Amino acid sequence: MIRTDMKRLPAWLKRPIAFSGRKTFVETCLAHAGLHTVCSAAKCPNRGECFARGTATFLILGEVCTRHCRFCNVQHGTPSAIDPGEAMRLCDTAFSMGLRYVVVTSVTRDDVSDGGASLFARTVELLRKRIPDISVELLVPDFNGNNDALETVLRSRPDIIGHNIETVSRLYAAVRPGASYERSLKILAKTANHEAPILTKSGIMVGLGETREEVEAAMKDLRSAGCSILTIGQYLRPSARQLPVVEFVHPRLFKRFEEIGLAMGFTKVYAAPYVRSSYRAEEMVDAKKLIHFFEFKGGHEDGHSNHISP
Repeated sequence: MIRTDMKRLPAWLKRPIAFSGRKTFVETCLAHAGLHTVCSAAKCPNRGECFARGTATFLILGEVCTRHCRFCNVQHGTPSAIDPGEAMRLCDTAFSMGLRYVVVTSVTRDDVSDGGASLFARTVELLRKRIPDISVELLVPDFNGNNDALETVLRSRPDIIGHNIETVSRLYAAVRPGASYERSLKILAKTANHEAPILTKSGIMVGLGETREEVEAAMKDLRSAGCSILTIGQYLRPSARQLPVVEFVHPRLFKRFEEIGLAMGFTKVYAAPYVRSSYRAEEMVDAKKLIHFFEFKGGHEDGHSNHISP
């Protein structure tokens, strides 16, 4: 990992920011429906590109989070009541946008008993009715460890459930107060062991002060939990309110993480500075074919023992 002047981006992080394509169309659709996206709420550096390609990651359960993760730009505080019409508007908008692969995430809602799980399930149900050939990826919160809430989501049978651990265990108290590393691993393990054929996915940010060894340890923990798809990207500070960047990770190390992850048994590792958990998600996996999921589920225990030394 490379320490550098944190006020200046290294050369590999500099790229064009002007995008046209379908950007105006997407923004108009979202505004007309009164929908939120994590792309805008989190100030994702890829949002212009994704909107131009005609995609967006929908943010449900409102736009205010009950937690205060110190890397995240999403507004936190006391949210308003859950909007029962949000799921239908999302489905209509996905149809209008011509989407065949939809990623849905949410703020964390510790203020409601099921953490919003019922709205996730309702959204999947409506999407399948509105767009029968749709593939649905959910990026879910931890539901505060509520197993019944997770089961509600699993029974809706999305194609993929993602849950990001975000960082290494040592940094949780500083980066994700209110969250639990072990609880997040349990979310993934329960999903991977569920009777429904649902792929599991998780994401890690680097550049917050973790060591390479800690990243590899987190990757091992994810494999042991049955996680099959992994994303690794560079943490970039959304504003002065969030944690500063400690390190800019060189693209060569991202490539190395990818090699290590594949040797551990992940079916797909997408690692690069601008990678985010839902960035080009539809290109990472053919969710309808489930990439021979049952074969993988039966053989993953051999994979996570194949460690590559630094």
